[in-house]
Amino acid sequence: SRPSYGDRDRDRSGDRGASASASEERGGFQRREERAPQPAAAEAEQPAYLELPDDIDLSDLDDDIRAELRTLVRMKAQLVGGHLVMAGRLIDEDPEQAYKHARTAQQLAPRLAATREALGLTAYLSDRYAEALAELRAARRITGSNHQWAVMADCERGLGRPEKALEMAQAPEAKELDKGTQVELRIVAAGARRDLGQVDAAVAMLQGADLTPAQIEPWTARLRYAYADALLEAEREAEAREWFARAAEADSDGITDAEHRIATLDGVVFDEEEDAEDADEVEDVHGADLEEDELDDDEDDDDLEDAYDEDDEDDEAFDDEDDDEDDGEPDDSSRVERVERVELSAEELESGAEDEEQ
Repeated sequence: SRPSYGDRDRDRSGDRGASASASEERGGFQRREERAPQPAAAEAEQPAYLELPDDIDLSDLDDDIRAELRTLVRMKAQLVGGHLVMAGRLIDEDPEQAYKHARTAQQLAPRLAATREALGLTAYLSDRYAEALAELRAARRITGSNHQWAVMADCERGLGRPEKALEMAQAPEAKELDKGTQVELRIVAAGARRDLGQVDAAVAMLQGADLTPAQIEPWTARLRYAYADALLEAEREAEAREWFARAAEADSDGITDAEHRIATLDGVVFDEEEDAEDADEVEDVHGADLEEDELDDDEDDDDLEDAYDEDDEDDEAFDDEDDDEDDGEPDDSSRVERVERVELSAEELESGAEDEEQ
């Protein structure tokens, strides 16, 4: 059986429609141009010190991995095993952090197949294809097992070498794989055909009795999804919708987004509903802010009104003192009126002078 790194065996959906579970090699039928660039192994960043939570349980690891850990001194085994558990635990929710834990484990025990494979798988799932390929090859040299052959072929696709992925699909090692891994390798090879623009060849490669097995297999949903996706690219939309529906029927664990693809083909738009929910949340937040602002404004108005009242009282007291000191001197208002009358008289005189000239 393939090794389990903690909770790594949980399925996750992704754009490829295949399971991203590292224990079931994810078939790669995402188009090459949709893939993100990845750093080379030599340029991979060095992770900072990573703390381990208190609830680490090495029994989450497979027996063969624990057997490898027993070759280490006890304290190092606990540390390496803890990082392997965390790599599996975080791979769904935080692939980047899972990669850092796996890399830490590999740096602590680089001669263990478990650490090399864990780093290879987390690097693959975080789109570091060069590093993933190097680590998975190292694990294969240690164990002699080809059970990650499909992942390695998909790494070749990720590095822009679809021809190499097709060679691996035809290699003698491919014939020794178990049924599930052979199906995954077909999905990878079909993706490589699509990378080369050979869409009809990709469709043909995915056809066969495996699409309609007597009972649903773990890989059935992913194979049907890959077939539907290839049909859609071949502009056979009606058939594509049918096989997306069949993929959804086989996908009890939700490892693909087949139902979403069906809704998209049917013209269902999800963004508007999500935007409406976001708008309601924003409105609620703004409403709460407005209420607080209104309360603050009322308090500010009261403060200002009190301040103005105090200023008026001070002004009145100041004016009374001025009146006592002025002893009959005209106030400012009378001066303003007198100035206005003088200005008006000047304008009248100017106007009269113009009339005389005319």
